[in-house]
Amino acid sequence: MRICMIGTGYVGLVSGACFADFGHDVTCVDKMPEKIEGLLAGRMPIWEPGLEALVKHNAEHGRLKFTTDLIEGIRDADAVFIAVGTPARRGDGHADLSFVYAAAKEIAGALTKKAVVVTKSTVPVGTGDEITRILRENGAPEGTSVASNPEFLREGAAIRDFKIPDRIVVGAEDEFAREVLREVYRPLFLNKAPILFTGRRTAELIKYAANAFLATKISFINEIADLCEAVGADVQEVSRGIGLDNRIGPKFLHAGPGYGGSCFPKDTLALLQTAEKEGVGMRIVGSVVEVNDARKAAMADRVREVLGGELQGKKVGVLGLTFKPNTDDMRDAPSLALIRRLQEGGAEVVAFDPVGREQAEPMLPGVTFAEDAYTVAAGADALVLVTEWDEFRALDLKRIAGAMRGNHLVDLRNVYEPADVLRAGLTYRGIGRGELQG
Repeated sequence: MRICMIGTGYVGLVSGACFADFGHDVTCVDKMPEKIEGLLAGRMPIWEPGLEALVKHNAEHGRLKFTTDLIEGIRDADAVFIAVGTPARRGDGHADLSFVYAAAKEIAGALTKKAVVVTKSTVPVGTGDEITRILRENGAPEGTSVASNPEFLREGAAIRDFKIPDRIVVGAEDEFAREVLREVYRPLFLNKAPILFTGRRTAELIKYAANAFLATKISFINEIADLCEAVGADVQEVSRGIGLDNRIGPKFLHAGPGYGGSCFPKDTLALLQTAEKEGVGMRIVGSVVEVNDARKAAMADRVREVLGGELQGKKVGVLGLTFKPNTDDMRDAPSLALIRRLQEGGAEVVAFDPVGREQAEPMLPGVTFAEDAYTVAAGADALVLVTEWDEFRALDLKRIAGAMRGNHLVDLRNVYEPADVLRAGLTYRGIGRGELQG
């Protein structure tokens, strides 16, 4: 099938490359010439394991093309996916749909035959109805349909998630849209990937509900971690103990500095805004957002405590900046709130991230960026692990201790065993594992 993907961000580029790898003829369109020029030269605008090789392979075989020309990209397309950004609007938290609606208007004028216009972007309930109106009023061919096909990709594992999905959700109002999307995803039927057909509004809500529930699990275990510290329990063992219950499951029960990234923060806010508009109270989701915001703000206090209550004149090393490992995404990363509060307290901050430096530097003025973890530790009064990159798991802790001026390790991801840290001559402060040890 001929597929056009509008937007070459995280969702659009991964989805387009995977569709091409299935054998579809895919054209990715973006308004930013520098992004298209980079992609044509083999440079990825995002960091995702395996993506560069996947793009290169399918581009070389002629199945994946890139252009800034929307008319060229849409020509003869059977399905046009909208995969543009929907950031939270400043001030009210509503999803900014201006890029989605602008794309819909341009699509209407570029279509030469009926097609299915598919929202891949995360959008509030009712967005598909508005896109339908825009297409109709701007001359889209008769029979053009609008569907919702939300993405469920984890950054760092997106290609695998796309090719071996838990489920494929398609929200459609007519058989034409269902049939086209059934054909688009037919290559996945061999993997027995379940495809769920629903109404369009239901599909739009599924995405927000899923992210809100996962965010709830994170905020829940973070509150349990605080209780563990107060009563002398170990949150790692509590998480395992409840996660072995099949009704609960172990995923997203890892205590830490709070959630960040491109989805959970904005999607929980957008869900709250939708509920408020409809006059529906959502106290659980509202509490999740409040708990997470407070969580990120409180992480600097843990560093302050191990340093005797004083940050002024202290040097703090930070390991990991991105909101999670295996991505360069800095959106709403816990490291941002942590570092800003450390700086406000008078601390000097030195940081290292394996791939996130380019994205992080403009967001963190005044931070010194190092080339590796051991350089970060040199002369530091405290070392804080924020993102659990694999390369941080097997650090030589004795070498770290020897390089530091102080001896405090604050482990915000519970990567290390306290006994190993203490043997290296460092003190240890984790999450939900008691107070400062050593």
